[in-house]
Amino acid sequence: MSSSSFAIWGSVALGYAPMIDRQHQVVATRLTVFPLRPDLRLDAAELITALAQAWPEGGKTVVLNAVSESLLTELLQTPAPKNLLIELPAFMASDPAHAAALAGVRARGGKLVLKGRPLQPITAELQACFNHSLLDLDDERGGDGTPPWPGIPKLVSGVRSDADILEVFKRNAAAVLGWPMQGPYEPPAGAPAKVEMHSDLQIIVQLMAQLDQGEDSDKLERTLQRDPTLAFKLLRYMNSAAFGLPVEVSSFKHAIMLLGYARLKRWLALLLATASKDHSMRPIMFGALRRGLIMEELARGMDESDMRDEMFICGLFSFLDHMLKQPFAKLLEAIPMPERVRQALVDESGPYQPYLELVKAIEHESAFDFRSAADQLMLGAQEINDGVMRALAKASQLE
Repeated sequence: MSSSSFAIWGSVALGYAPMIDRQHQVVATRLTVFPLRPDLRLDAAELITALAQAWPEGGKTVVLNAVSESLLTELLQTPAPKNLLIELPAFMASDPAHAAALAGVRARGGKLVLKGRPLQPITAELQACFNHSLLDLDDERGGDGTPPWPGIPKLVSGVRSDADILEVFKRNAAAVLGWPMQGPYEPPAGAPAKVEMHSDLQIIVQLMAQLDQGEDSDKLERTLQRDPTLAFKLLRYMNSAAFGLPVEVSSFKHAIMLLGYARLKRWLALLLATASKDHSMRPIMFGALRRGLIMEELARGMDESDMRDEMFICGLFSFLDHMLKQPFAKLLEAIPMPERVRQALVDESGPYQPYLELVKAIEHESAFDFRSAADQLMLGAQEINDGVMRALAKASQLE
């Protein structure tokens, strides 16, 4: 998928996280924009255009967390698509200087999220300008669980575990912004030594092993035919606009002929990372797909196509321990994995590890870690952010 490069991406650090509802559906993407220097003036109209390219109007919802008062002031004056929600800190919302701009956003049908607790009461007229209220987890824990403003759905940001998510849903949150996992998977005390893999996932692992062993296409097809749903999903991925093949793939054999074993392996990896039928895994699958695509984009400058494919698999598989509830060292006994991917996931070393750390910094919405990881790789913000936005747009297409 082609994507225009916008100058604004050279002046900011980006972060992103899913918005997760009570059914564990990912209902939106939160994009955080940090200016790299406090004195930079960022163009609100350019930012709106750039976001609309990744999330076209009528498509997926994006929540914009712009960490710049001057940029937010300009955004309030700038028409925005209906699928864009803009977070506005409470101190700005209660400032009379912004009252007319807030009324203008409401008149245009724009959507705002009131972030934080106002220090003074907000009028009913002002409340009507906001679609959601948003509290950080620590701030939300200090309340009694009721939304700060009756009638406005409450969102909670900063969650980092399943336990956090369950906790705030018990206190009437409509959705959460953040990730249900942090760090490598650690089995709970008393957990069984071996966790049974679902049959659909076993089929994908078997196919990857057969590809690794160079078995013929007839054997591969017979394995895939054991689960027609998986076969359909694989073909749907390959025929998506994000895949970019010049002709429609009509069968698994056709896919092998077009792609070859090495390229096919990466799409089986994608299938493995997104095939769970467990609803609680939806945010993890959301993250795995985006990690893989961002890692692939960051590898664009690499000479070896094998390294680009491996970076894709490395990102995809980096959540596999949480999905399959087994440490990576255990997973390696069953799932074929390139050596450089194994180094990154098991040993936390090798050529892909610094890229994985950069992606984690982006997920954690940390400007400091973004800069540190970018400096280590000697990558500029423009190159990183162009890749991130291409990957996020491609992920929406694949879904």
